[in-house]
Amino acid sequence: MNIVQTSNAPAAIGPYSQGVVVNNLFYSSGQIPLTPEGVMVEGDIQAQTHQVFQNLKAVLKAAGASLETVVKATVFIKNMDEFAQLNEVYAEYFNEHKPARSTVEVARLPKDALVEIEVVALVK
Repeated sequence: MNIVQTSNAPAAIGPYSQGVVVNNLFYSSGQIPLTPEGVMVEGDIQAQTHQVFQNLKAVLKAAGASLETVVKATVFIKNMDEFAQLNEVYAEYFNEHKPARSTVEVARLPKDALVEIEVVALVK
C-alpha cells in the first residue's frame, strides 16, 4: 500500500490521505473545491466543480494515473437541482472516456462545499 501526497492539491483536513495505491489501483479521497493553499473557491457549482477536477488531476498524477485511467467516480452534490450544471463541467473532463459513476445528493459537505468527487483509477 502506497500513500499518495502532493502539494499540488489541498492537504487533507482530517486524519486521512489524499489517496492510496493498492495493487495498481488508486483510490482518491473525496476532493472538494479547495485550492492547493486551502482556500475555498467561491462561486457556483460550475466554478467549484472545475476546482475539484484540478485537485483530482493533481492527485491522480502523483499516483501515476490520470483522468483517462479513472474507472469509477462518485459525486456528492449538495443540491440535485444543480445536476445539469455539474454535468456540463463533468463532461469537459470526461468526454470520450466515460468511467462508471454514482451521484448522490447529500445534506452537507465539508466546509459547506457544493460538490465533492472521489475516484478509483488504474495506475499506469
